[in-house]
Amino acid sequence: MDAIRFHVEEIRFAERNVALRLPFRFGAATVTACPQIYVKARIRFADGRTAEGCAAEMMIPKWFDKNPALNNEQNFEQLRFALRDAREAYTAEPDAQTAWTHFASNYAALQSRARAKGLQPLVASYGPALIDRALLDALCLHSGASFAAAMSGNLCGIDIAGSGLVDDLAGFDMPAFLAKQSPRSNIAARHTVGLADAIDEYDVSPDAPTDGLPTTLQAAVQRYGHTHFKLKLCGNIAQDIDRLQRIARVIDGQAQLVTLDGNEQYADADDFATFLDRMLSTPTLWKLAQKTVFVEQPIRRDAALQRDVSALGKRIPLLIDESDATLDAFVQARALGYTGVSSKSCKSFYKSVINAARCAQWNAELEKPRYFLSGEDLTMQAGIGVQQDLALVSWLGLSHVERNGHHYVNGLSAAPEAEQQALLRAHPGLYETSDGAVRLAIREGQLDLSSLNAAPGFATGKPGAGISWDAMRSVY
Repeated sequence: MDAIRFHVEEIRFAERNVALRLPFRFGAATVTACPQIYVKARIRFADGRTAEGCAAEMMIPKWFDKNPALNNEQNFEQLRFALRDAREAYTAEPDAQTAWTHFASNYAALQSRARAKGLQPLVASYGPALIDRALLDALCLHSGASFAAAMSGNLCGIDIAGSGLVDDLAGFDMPAFLAKQSPRSNIAARHTVGLADAIDEYDVSPDAPTDGLPTTLQAAVQRYGHTHFKLKLCGNIAQDIDRLQRIARVIDGQAQLVTLDGNEQYADADDFATFLDRMLSTPTLWKLAQKTVFVEQPIRRDAALQRDVSALGKRIPLLIDESDATLDAFVQARALGYTGVSSKSCKSFYKSVINAARCAQWNAELEKPRYFLSGEDLTMQAGIGVQQDLALVSWLGLSHVERNGHHYVNGLSAAPEAEQQALLRAHPGLYETSDGAVRLAIREGQLDLSSLNAAPGFATGKPGAGISWDAMRSVY
């Protein structure tokens, strides 16, 4: 499949406010509402024809930049700057480029401008991450290709050797790697247990919603049949051990796989090693510990890549998430003893592909599967956001992905009925109607991805994807 060059003619943004039905607490932050951003991009080809594509993502506060001095609105404005800056860069390019070179040619400059404004690299990545998805959607719709077919055929024109961005993969056969990927037909939804979540009926808040949906971990397991779990840690050893014991009592008979998420709450490797000692020596946590396959970002980002953690990594695999802020972060982390890295759509699907390629190369050199990519969430919502992320992790071959939006948000209730029904018609296996709204359908802990793999575009199916653009706030 030949890569197609195009101009970026126009990029527009719109926002929809999303209220959480349950508070989502991770680390020191608790989110109860935030905007969801939608991106619409129009591209123009050499023959004058145009195509439109879209993307969507939540604007989660206190994750991209965890500075406590900033309020939520300031966090949102940081992300809006990243979107505006990326739009200006992409639409100003004088020459037609491939989807990949639109990303690669602007990466360094966008990171540099964000740094000059005192913004975190994760913030800088947010703008191009969404715009690149919208551009690929437009390109796929123009070509009549699904995301999986486009990626395996390298419709994007990914050229590692010519980019100057990923020198460690200079000799890697990227086209061959892309061609051998095959999308999965289903994937396990790894259920998030946030720090504010009720474990069972004994600690349900009086303010808990009465919308018919689960308000406890126990009820979520019963309704969705979850077998994969992601458990948040707070950084206080006594509290973490106590909470894990309560969780274990609910999931021990159900759990097939568990991951822990430190969300940067431990000061350094020594602090986390003390927690790990306690966890592994607590008899009631033995079964849970045996099923725990990795720990995500236990150490705060300003310290995580400052010292070797190989000794700790030999006890339990460590994955970087917030520290995966630049294209070379996983290479730095590997040298220090980390073996995993997160795939998160808000950090760029190109980064996910690059890091998956690194895992393939490093594992081939070792002749064993030591390095790995894991699909992680940031309250990804039903609709275009969750569809595009699922298409990505499906094509990458992951067997499970963190999904939390279905628990903290009441499905597509924030969207007009027409939009809900359009998505349900397009993806009848992925969605269902229940408790008054169209929502993600999780059955026996699994998500049905068959419609996503067949849909033209980047998991959208058609231009605009049935989104009610007029019902949103058009911004900047």
